[in-house]
Amino acid sequence: MKTYLVTGGAGFIGSNFIHYMFRKYGDTIRVINLDVLTYAGNLENLKEVEGRDNYTFVKADITDREAVSRVFAENDIDLVVHFAAESHVDRSIRNPEVFVRTNVLGTAVMLNCARAAWEKEDGTYPEGKKFLHVSTDEVYGSLEEDGTFFYETTPYAPHSPYSASKASSDLLVKSYIDTYKFPANITNCSNNYGPYQFPEKLIPLIINNALQGKKLPVYGDGKNVRDWLYVDDHAKGIDMVLKKGRPGETYNIGGHNEKQNIEIVNIILETLQEMLPAGDPRRSYVSKDLITYVEDRKGHDRRYAIAPDKIRTEIGWEPETMFADGIRKTIAWFFEHEEWMKHVTSGAYQKYYDEMYTDRS
Repeated sequence: MKTYLVTGGAGFIGSNFIHYMFRKYGDTIRVINLDVLTYAGNLENLKEVEGRDNYTFVKADITDREAVSRVFAENDIDLVVHFAAESHVDRSIRNPEVFVRTNVLGTAVMLNCARAAWEKEDGTYPEGKKFLHVSTDEVYGSLEEDGTFFYETTPYAPHSPYSASKASSDLLVKSYIDTYKFPANITNCSNNYGPYQFPEKLIPLIINNALQGKKLPVYGDGKNVRDWLYVDDHAKGIDMVLKKGRPGETYNIGGHNEKQNIEIVNIILETLQEMLPAGDPRRSYVSKDLITYVEDRKGHDRRYAIAPDKIRTEIGWEPETMFADGIRKTIAWFFEHEEWMKHVTSGAYQKYYDEMYTDRS
C-alpha cells in the first residue's frame, strides 16, 4: 500500500485530488492530508472520505519543520503531492510577505523534510519515492494575443507577488533535483475550475453572485485570456506524472480551453438560465445587466495558454472535459451544495470581498 502525503489537501485542487484518488484506487492506497486550514482550506470538502481507515488528516503548517518532520518520522511516506500554497493574486498584491513565507519557505521545509526522511547514506533514494510540486502557468508571465503558447522551456517571467513566489518555489525544487539528485517532478497547470473552489476565484464568484442577484465584477475590459482546466482532468494528470514522469522533469498541464474573462461570465449566465428550473425566481435577475466593469488588477497578465505536448507525448495524458461540459458539471455541483457556499462566504470572506471589489466599481 503506497502512502501519499498531500499538502493543502483541504483546499480546492487538493481535495479534488484526494477524492479522485480514492475513487480510482479505493482501499489500495493511504492518504495523509496535511493542511493548516487557512480561509481557503475547508474540511467540509472531504466529508465523504473522513471516515475511511486509509485517510488521515493532520493540521499543521508547511513552514513548521518540527510538525512536518514528525509526519515523516511516524509514517513511511512514499509520495508527496505538494499543493499547499497561497494562490490568489489579489491577496498577494495586498500582502506579499504571506506568499513568500508559505510558498517559498514552506516548500523549502517540505523538501528538506522529505530529503531527510528518504536520502540514504550514499546520497541515493529508495525506489518509488517521489516529490511532486504542483505549480502554475503564471510563472511564465504573459503571452501576446498571437497564438503562441507556454512550453516547459519558456523562460520564467512572473509579474505578481504570487507568481514570483511560485516561480521561486519551482526553482527551489529544480535546485534540489540538480544538487541532491532529489526524486521530484514539477507540474505547471492552467486555471482550474470545478467543485469546492473558494468563491474569490472567477467562476465560483460569478456563479454565486449571479444566483444572489449581486453585481458581477469584471476586471478592466474583460478581455484577459485564460486557459481553463477542469479539476478532475488535472487530478488525473498529476496521478499519471507520479507514475510515469521522468525523474527531474517538468510537465505543463493545460486544458486547451482558452477564453476571455468576459466570455466566461457570459457562458455562466447563459448556462444558469438554461439550468435553473422553470418558475425559479432567480431566472428573473440572472442576466448580463449584473456585469460591472471594475478597475483592472495591478500587473494583470493579458493571456495565458499552455501547450501540453510533452505530457501527452511522454505520459499519454490529454484533457477530457470541454468547457461547455465542465461548466455545466460545476454549476450542477453548486446547485447541490448551496449550504457549502453559504458557509464559505460568511464572515471574514464577505469582509474581504467588500475590500476587494466594492470600492473599485
